[in-house]
Amino acid sequence: MPVDEGTRSYDAVIVGGGHNGLVAAAYLARAGRSVLVLERLGHTGGAAVSTRPFAGVDARLSRYSYLVSLLPRKIVRDLGLRFQVRGRTVSSYTPTERGGRATGLLVGGGERRTREAFARLTGGEREYAAWQRFYGMTGRVAERVFPTLTEPLPGRDELRRRIDDDTAWRALFEEPIGVAVEENFTDDLVRGVVLTDALIGTFADAHDPSLAQNRCFLYHVIGGGTGAWDVPVGGMGALTDALAAAARTAGAVIATGHEAVRIDTDGRTAEVTYRTADGEGVAAARHVLVNASPQELAALLGDPPPEPAEGAQLKVNMLLTRLPRLRDDAVDPREAFAGTFHIAEGYRELATAHAQAAAGELPAAPPSEIYCHSLTDPTILGPGLAGRGYQTLTLFGLHTPARLFARDNDAVREELLKATLAQLDAHLAEPLADCLATDADGRPCIEAKTPLDLERDLRLPGGNIFHRALSWPYAQEDTGRWGVETGHPGVLLCGAGAVRGGGVSGVPGHNAAMAVLEA
Repeated sequence: MPVDEGTRSYDAVIVGGGHNGLVAAAYLARAGRSVLVLERLGHTGGAAVSTRPFAGVDARLSRYSYLVSLLPRKIVRDLGLRFQVRGRTVSSYTPTERGGRATGLLVGGGERRTREAFARLTGGEREYAAWQRFYGMTGRVAERVFPTLTEPLPGRDELRRRIDDDTAWRALFEEPIGVAVEENFTDDLVRGVVLTDALIGTFADAHDPSLAQNRCFLYHVIGGGTGAWDVPVGGMGALTDALAAAARTAGAVIATGHEAVRIDTDGRTAEVTYRTADGEGVAAARHVLVNASPQELAALLGDPPPEPAEGAQLKVNMLLTRLPRLRDDAVDPREAFAGTFHIAEGYRELATAHAQAAAGELPAAPPSEIYCHSLTDPTILGPGLAGRGYQTLTLFGLHTPARLFARDNDAVREELLKATLAQLDAHLAEPLADCLATDADGRPCIEAKTPLDLERDLRLPGGNIFHRALSWPYAQEDTGRWGVETGHPGVLLCGAGAVRGGGVSGVPGHNAAMAVLEA
């Protein structure tokens, strides 16, 4: 909707209508503040949207972000959101070949079944016992850390006291995660499955001294206080649609097709200049919340830009007429694809892929992971498709930094997609291509997005899904009380690049709103 020309001053102007901006808008409007949301695109949602990417096909896919773990139930309750998630009965399946025989590791379906799967793969009880100890440790950390995400930032020592486990603190916060993986596990495949959570959208080695992989791992195991990753019912757009409805119902004005181009502030009030198809306008506000990257924030303010960010993932959406059969006939494809299906993610395979990408080459065996949304939530498929057994597949590739696509994004995308699907086909009893549905124009229902595609379409810097390297969830120099403050009083960063940002969480939006309400 257009901005009301008679109302040019607001308590808060929010730049960007992604899920964090909508969370902030809903909280502030419910608190009685006048709120304007300026969104560049013709719709809200940012990267958390559902779309029909295939012409003439009634399948509404979570196009970019696709699973939910870090969204606190507190936000859902506070805002009265009509939004649900469903748990997955299977955590993961990892196919492999041992002794010339197709086999794999299925995690899920109950403790006894998981124990038996570990024993069948590794020949004993040791790895499963280590798995239980290790994830018992991360579970205890999750219970203590997750509630702090919607509180003022704790100090480092305060968070360490709260965790109250020196072994866990050393493993997750002080030493490269590779040390803990190698100390706890001996099987290469099991090690790889554990490590993958440290590499989602993060280009790092298990022993990277920056500990970027540790921060990524931490955020992937603390969600909800359990580390569970759930399926959004109705697709990811169901969340952002509910957030937009909550913000509007509370009185917020959401203006799509309005691109913020400049922020001017004197430290007490600010003005946001925006551009529409009809020209420019200005909105004044006591507070400006920027639901965009730190790079975009700097550009709007005229500040020096932060260090460049770089994404490192391939996102592929597919629609199948049926799930493919597996070479490992001991596992039902409906179970294998219901959780996270790991491909070329053994520990040594991940190290090799990282080394090749760091040398400027596409990984010879690209690692990736897949899951089938429609097995858990068939509502994203039209009745005709669901009735005929169609299924979706979402693939997320690792160790594909943006730099690899610079020479020719289209050509490299096709080369990488072909190599990635070949790794999957190696574990299938039939080619995936035989299972792909076709759209109204007869084209296979598959689309791939590189980091450069995400940078172009969503303005993610370098295609980085977290906007920049993830932060530790405790206070450091200049992080402010809530982790959303900037060098300009009254201007807050409420996007994924805030401290404790990243993922579909709403946490930066909540924390920016709390900072405004405290002020």
